[in-house]
Amino acid sequence: MPCPIHGERNIAEFFCKGPVLSMPNATRGTRQQWARYLFLAENKAGIVDEWWLHSPSSLWFVARRDTTSDEILQTWTIEAYRTQQQKKTTPKATPKATSKTTTR
Repeated sequence: MPCPIHGERNIAEFFCKGPVLSMPNATRGTRQQWARYLFLAENKAGIVDEWWLHSPSSLWFVARRDTTSDEILQTWTIEAYRTQQQKKTTPKATPKATSKTTTR
């Protein structure tokens, strides 16, 4: 498995700890939101971002895995993953509309 810090390592050194989920708001989250976050697993077939632990180094990181083939598609350090996610959610500047005026 490709560790984002240590490179290719034996899969026996790693433990999958579940999908990366958005945590409910600490003060405004409802009981239902917290119950879903803590106790209910979606078990999605397809591409999932998951928490992984490299046991020998105690390194936590995120791996994108296809659960139908068990193929690891990509790995990131937590910092790199968060940066990538922020870029995805940051709205891109929309180009200003240009108006074409025609004169006769």
